[in-house]
Amino acid sequence: MSDLPLLIETEALVSALDQPDLLIVDTSSRDNYLRHHIPGAVHIAPSELQRGEKPAVGKIPREADLQALFSRIGLRPEHHVVAYDDEGGGWAGRLIWTLDAIGHHNYSYLNGGLHAWLAGGHPTENGEHDVPSSDISIHIDSTPIAEIEGFINLLGNSQLAIWDARSAEEYRGEKVLAARGGHIPGAVNLDWLALMDKDNDFRLKDLGELEAKLQSLGITRDRTVITHCQTHHRSGLSYLLMKILGYPHIKAYDGSWGEWGNRDDTPINTGDAP
Repeated sequence: MSDLPLLIETEALVSALDQPDLLIVDTSSRDNYLRHHIPGAVHIAPSELQRGEKPAVGKIPREADLQALFSRIGLRPEHHVVAYDDEGGGWAGRLIWTLDAIGHHNYSYLNGGLHAWLAGGHPTENGEHDVPSSDISIHIDSTPIAEIEGFINLLGNSQLAIWDARSAEEYRGEKVLAARGGHIPGAVNLDWLALMDKDNDFRLKDLGELEAKLQSLGITRDRTVITHCQTHHRSGLSYLLMKILGYPHIKAYDGSWGEWGNRDDTPINTGDAP
């Protein structure tokens, strides 16, 4: 299965459906999963990918919870995971980040997810799809995880770039979803919605154009890039895009604005300027 690309199109997945080491994981809403999913896909509810404890509800779940989750879906070391969702890549990207955090690096993202699959007229199943559980052992690798204590003192360092994937209104501090509104000093804003093409079944926009946009914002391959949103859901897509583009040094701040904006000791800027 190692020959599957990180960004896989629907036609290529159709051809690979009978591969024995393929594990397709649907992170759509439960209603959408039960109504129609890719044949053989198992379901992970989006809420299962987050710890759910306020104020930083987006923190990665504890090892024991991840162990139960990935055992339930039957994940084994030899599996090549294909992740998809029903919203353009946020939850699928969050899953791929989680796989990185548990050291499972064999995966692909289905470009456009459920929207593209249905638009292509490909086969679907409905209802539950149960699989035998596995006895996989889970250990969290902190490499792809940005902790506030690890980078708050590096703000302004030329080797660090911070990508805020929230809306412009949240970034400027006009829409406040925490005790305080605004953005991390030095962070640049590119809304996750700007990465997907809703007129092309929610596939990613042209990769060359997206990379050029990132370059123009200073999000370059030579820097360590930390991405975040409010709960590290929307920034699942920004993390995923950088993986697809081959950025070598990327992390996601899973505490995100739920943590930063609810502390009283964190510096905050407002307005358009980083």
